[in-house]
Amino acid sequence: MAQNLYFSLLFIALCSISECSQRRYHYINMKKNWTEAQRYCRENYKDLATVNNIYDMNELKNTEELKQLMKGIKNNVSVWIGLKNTGVYKWKWSLGDPVNYTNWESGPSNDRHDCAVMRNGTWRQQNCNENMRFICYNDNSKTYIIYTSTKTWREAQSFCRQYHTDLISVRNQTDHQLIHNIINDPHTSVWIGLFRDSWEWSDNTDSGFRYWRSDEPNGGSSDTGFCTQIRMNDEWRGQWNDAGCSFSKPFVCHDDELILIQKNLSWTEAVRYCRENHVDLVSVDSQEIQLMVTDVLHEASTAEVWMGLHYYCLMNLWIWVRGEVVCYQNWAPWVQIQLKDCSGEHRAGAIQSGGDHLWISLPRSHKLNFICTRHGST
Repeated sequence: MAQNLYFSLLFIALCSISECSQRRYHYINMKKNWTEAQRYCRENYKDLATVNNIYDMNELKNTEELKQLMKGIKNNVSVWIGLKNTGVYKWKWSLGDPVNYTNWESGPSNDRHDCAVMRNGTWRQQNCNENMRFICYNDNSKTYIIYTSTKTWREAQSFCRQYHTDLISVRNQTDHQLIHNIINDPHTSVWIGLFRDSWEWSDNTDSGFRYWRSDEPNGGSSDTGFCTQIRMNDEWRGQWNDAGCSFSKPFVCHDDELILIQKNLSWTEAVRYCRENHVDLVSVDSQEIQLMVTDVLHEASTAEVWMGLHYYCLMNLWIWVRGEVVCYQNWAPWVQIQLKDCSGEHRAGAIQSGGDHLWISLPRSHKLNFICTRHGST
């Protein structure tokens, strides 16, 4: 009994101090146009800054140099990031998830109805300025919240980001059925987080996260196209607007916390490789890290990819390679998590490189690609 109580308390304590880290951002205090800034970032880091989700956005605003700019209320400083208007419209999720699943009532058309509602189990294009009910997603409680008050799509997005995390993403059939059950009214249209725009990231990341101010982007005339800047003053507080790409401004670069290694190694060999060449095999201990891992999985050459998770038979627990027990988890529903017989080959955790990127259990001897962390904080 005492031993069980100890493990329970240990589990609670470790879960309560789970780390939250994002990609690394670097403020460059040199004035360049967008194309020159892109070239500089690609030569010295990875690329101009990509912002995949609200966690990335908070991390960028917390970069020390940008925090100092934010304190200078009278300084009307704006900085380039890597988002540019291509003129080619694509559907994206507000939360930043990839669009791997759709359920249109009929195929989307090319008209300018650039937002989506869910009605009677299917999706429909809708004018973004219509007033509709909406559903928010709260990442802390992992819950969906439906609101019967009506707002435009942008107003609903702002509300969800202020009080929860964002408008909902529908990533698969399971999500779809759950949300359909929540709506529970075949005659009601409800905003979901799907929208269409023509903005793309410099590093080709397929993320639909946007942080525009309510009246942006507003276009105008520009011979060099439109790019995205962050306004770092007291009024804007880090929100985005569009500007002609030829203007000279400071800018933000990024490098990735994670790197996919396209070598096929056993789990033990992958741990050794990451520790000798980077920091460690990745610990996916939060939804934020899961999203970061998802971003690099598309480059994998194996169906599964090792992460730093292994089964510790002595304690009958899955633990991360750094020693933490598993708090956040994303196991495939068919996986037997608790292993009653440890006499066979020891097992470790891998993540699917396609589909819903679920976790599975495999013998450590399997040869897979793997993901390393490049900084000590992840």
